[in-house]
Parts: sequence; structure tokens; C-alpha cells
Amino acid sequence: MIFNKDTAEKTAELLLQINAIKLNPKNPFTWASGWQSPIYCDNRLILSFPAIRNFVREEFSKHIEKEFGKPDVIAGVATGAIGVGILVAEYMGLPFVYVRPEPKKHGRQNQVEGFLQKGQNVVVVEDLISTGNSSLLAVEALKAAGANIKGMAAIFTYGFDIATTNFQKAKVDLRTLSDYSHLLQLAVSKNYITEAELETLQEWRENPSTWTI
Repeated sequence: MIFNKDTAEKTAELLLQINAIKLNPKNPFTWASGWQSPIYCDNRLILSFPAIRNFVREEFSKHIEKEFGKPDVIAGVATGAIGVGILVAEYMGLPFVYVRPEPKKHGRQNQVEGFLQKGQNVVVVEDLISTGNSSLLAVEALKAAGANIKGMAAIFTYGFDIATTNFQKAKVDLRTLSDYSHLLQLAVSKNYITEAELETLQEWRENPSTWTI
């Protein structure tokens, strides 16, 4: 679920402007999973544009406090959300931790890096939601460390049904700055894509694992 419509439209426009999101229905990208996709998203580009990273930082901070209450700690999911997570924590005046995909193989074998006390309220910051699996593994690691998860805030979601199901099963409240539906509406209105390309992009979202051109 998006935080609100205005934020969703503005975020989508900014992501398209800096090519953090690329739409190419005629020449699809191949994801690491092997899926063919007419969209590619790299939200880490936000960090290279000061005005846009400030917008994202401030929108996250405002909406996190409104929807979840001010937490004790902000947690970023490695590696994509470490940068933006730090920006949000700094803006909100809060401690920051980040979560590795798996525990380190050496030293203290941490999966959660930083100082986290049992019982602290945590909002998890993520850059991108596809199926939600890796994001929810981070949530589980935080819970295992004693955190009380208030919710997850992400920059963008593709809005796959499987992600909705996964978050509902995990009982994690997910809110995003923007999503696939608002992105497509904005892309058509600003002439990033044609009506025919819109249809292709909508078809992909229905069956992304089997879609081909």
C-alpha cells in the first residue's frame, strides 16, 4: 500500500527522470532470477542526486512517523537500502542498524549490524519489493535479535500478488513511496510510454515469471 497518491506520483516521476526505473517493453531486461522483464529498477541511483535523495529522505521520515509512530531504531536491508536507511535515521535523529542477507561466516557471525536492544521498536527501510522474500528474511533476523517490528517502508513495489500474500502471512505492514500502478499512469501521461506499451507492461505484471515478448 502506498503512503499517499501525491507522494506516489512524484516519486515515480523522479525515478523515471534519473533512469532509476527504465521501461523498455520492446527489448526486455533479464533479471537475476532469469525472468524476462520490460522494467528495470535501480533505486541506488537516488543517492547520486542530492535533491531527489532529500525528497525521498523527507517523505520517508514524514510518513513513517505518521503511519507507524516514531520508532526507536531504523533498520536498512543490505545492500540496497543501507544508504537511504541511514539518511532517514539521520533525519529522524534515530539509531541505525542494517541487516545482512545471512550471518557473517567469521567474527561474531552477526546478521544484524549495529546496536539493537531487545524490545526496541523498529521500522525497516527497503529500496524495492518484488516477491518480498528477501525483505521478510531481514524482518525475521530482526525479530530473532529481539526487535519489535512496527512495519516496513520501501521506495517502490511491483505490486505482485505473491508479495501481498507473503507480507500478509508474515503480518508485516508494508507501505511504499510509489508502486507499479502509479508509475504506469505517470509514464503514459508524461509520454515515457505509449498506450500500446502500457498494455504490454500491464500484461507482464500479471504473469512475470512466464512473460515473454
